[in-house]
Amino acid sequence: MREHNEKKKINKLTRNYGYSNFNTNSNLKKYIPAILSSLMLLIGIAADYYNFSPFFKSWFRVLWYSTAYLPVGLPVLKKGIESIKRGSYFTEFLLMSIATLGAFVIGEYPEGVTVMLFYTIGEFFQSAAVTKAKRNIKALLDVRPNKALVLRSNSYVSVLPSSIKIGETVQVRTGEKIPIDGVLLSTNAYLNTAAVTGESKPQRIIKNTIVYAGSINLQNVIEVKATKEFKNSSIARILDLVQNATARKSKTELFIRKFAKIYTPAVVFLAIGLTFLPYFFVPNYVFADWLYRALIFLVISCPCALVISIPLGYFGGLGAASNNGILFKGASFLDTIAKVNTLAMDKTGTITKGIFTIQEIKAFTISESELMKYTLALEATSTHPIAKALLDYPLREPFTATDVKEIAGKGIRGIVNNKKVLVGNAALLLDYKIDVLTEIEDIVESSVLVAINGEFVGYVIIADEIKEDAKETVSEAYKIGVKDFYMFSGDRESITKNVAKQINVLRSKGDLLPEQKLKEVEELMKNPNAIVAFVGDGINDAPVLAVSDVGIVMGGLGSDVAIETADVIIQTDEPIKIVKAIKIGKSTRAIVWQNIALAFGVKLIVLLLGAAGLATMWEAVFADVGVALLAILNAVRLQTKKW
Repeated sequence: MREHNEKKKINKLTRNYGYSNFNTNSNLKKYIPAILSSLMLLIGIAADYYNFSPFFKSWFRVLWYSTAYLPVGLPVLKKGIESIKRGSYFTEFLLMSIATLGAFVIGEYPEGVTVMLFYTIGEFFQSAAVTKAKRNIKALLDVRPNKALVLRSNSYVSVLPSSIKIGETVQVRTGEKIPIDGVLLSTNAYLNTAAVTGESKPQRIIKNTIVYAGSINLQNVIEVKATKEFKNSSIARILDLVQNATARKSKTELFIRKFAKIYTPAVVFLAIGLTFLPYFFVPNYVFADWLYRALIFLVISCPCALVISIPLGYFGGLGAASNNGILFKGASFLDTIAKVNTLAMDKTGTITKGIFTIQEIKAFTISESELMKYTLALEATSTHPIAKALLDYPLREPFTATDVKEIAGKGIRGIVNNKKVLVGNAALLLDYKIDVLTEIEDIVESSVLVAINGEFVGYVIIADEIKEDAKETVSEAYKIGVKDFYMFSGDRESITKNVAKQINVLRSKGDLLPEQKLKEVEELMKNPNAIVAFVGDGINDAPVLAVSDVGIVMGGLGSDVAIETADVIIQTDEPIKIVKAIKIGKSTRAIVWQNIALAFGVKLIVLLLGAAGLATMWEAVFADVGVALLAILNAVRLQTKKW
């Protein structure tokens, strides 16, 4: 039932883009009417040209071309009538119907059939392009698991993934898809994560590593502990985001649709004027000549090249992005990210891996073991990457904390063994007027300070690694038009400066609270020429992600709040994907404007020629169907390009 509903969403999505007018099924039956019309048209033109028989000049010629017209013309005529019944009078169906029937009225039978035939062929190309554009989204339905083996009552039973509960153990056999987000319980696994991350190379995963629903197990039977419900799994989230993204249209697309609603009726009235007004001003007025010019005008003016190729361009951009592990929450963000010239990034989990390890433990008035027991009693409640590193420390008989409170950007306080304990940075201890040894100031790495009952008792040094592609991201970002690069962090100033120096970021600030990060980005946005993108991953980045022009989140390590707030999600946590996202945005925008210029430019030239009597119906066909085909082929390039 769930799959049926999601397929209905896909169909609704395509209807929103106006793609449901023609069946996209590749069944041969849909081509038969066009093939029949083509054969009859060719035979008719040959009979006209070679004068096969005088018989063909009579009523039989009208009947022959009428029969050739009906297979391709009748469906369009029906759609025109249906749209009128719904109150939509001025559509491309109406334009095509008037133009082709008018051609029959003035005796231009071959041209009437040709216009409708080429229009239908154009729809076939459009349909094929849309099918290709939808393939990435439909592929998500295919990779979504439809069954799971769950350990219940000491045996594995087959259930629907939606029924799996957090904490349950799931068995995944070779070749099967992981049905739920979770943690690997087996020693190792070899997974194909392409559907989730866009990474084509299979990944070797070790025990206790997070794995994602939709990944394919390539080797050996593995066990996974569920950490999320299916509805919150990565694959369900991707599907939902992409579906919603295609429904959120860009400003350019919305403008073109509004423009078409005004443009089409204007064209109809101009064609009527072109037919009858010359009667009052032109000597030797011939109705058939001016009607022919008006019919050419109608064919040329059909707005299908615009209303089809532009959304198809954005659709292709979204598909190309999702295929590379980048999720845009709307087509509008493809437009905005293309204009980004200022990039601000968080440090931990964005520039660095966010995987901390304990480097040194220094205890003063208590033992190392006691220091860690007090520390971990508070850190057990935190989801910060530093807390995770501390919790890897082996402990026997850990202490329990009460009245725990997290102080944003500073640390945690609480009660342990009836003692007031503070665990955090120097700013936290200074708030409580606790002296910190001067040697702390010389430590470049992250340090966790511990105070008990107002006394500084020790610290733990934690180190983080810079991501392999962080430096490349900065250099590539400059190459594609990012003029200003900033790094903001809640970590110590010395650590932030050190990381910034290693990746060639010239502007950086550390020791920032969430509200201070927000203030820094708001300052950047005061520049009217700045289009600011902020990249983060934690819950404390959510306010900045929300206020920036484009909020980009590292989806793998990122918190759920940050993911919900952001406009763009990088599934693989690779900074270089930010550059790819900007490139895809720029290419999408360029193709959309190329299509607009192509459609308007060619149509305007042929319109003027048609009104002057210098263009025939054949030029009109090219200006309409030919331009639409070129625009569609141009848009398809987004889906075939390697990024």
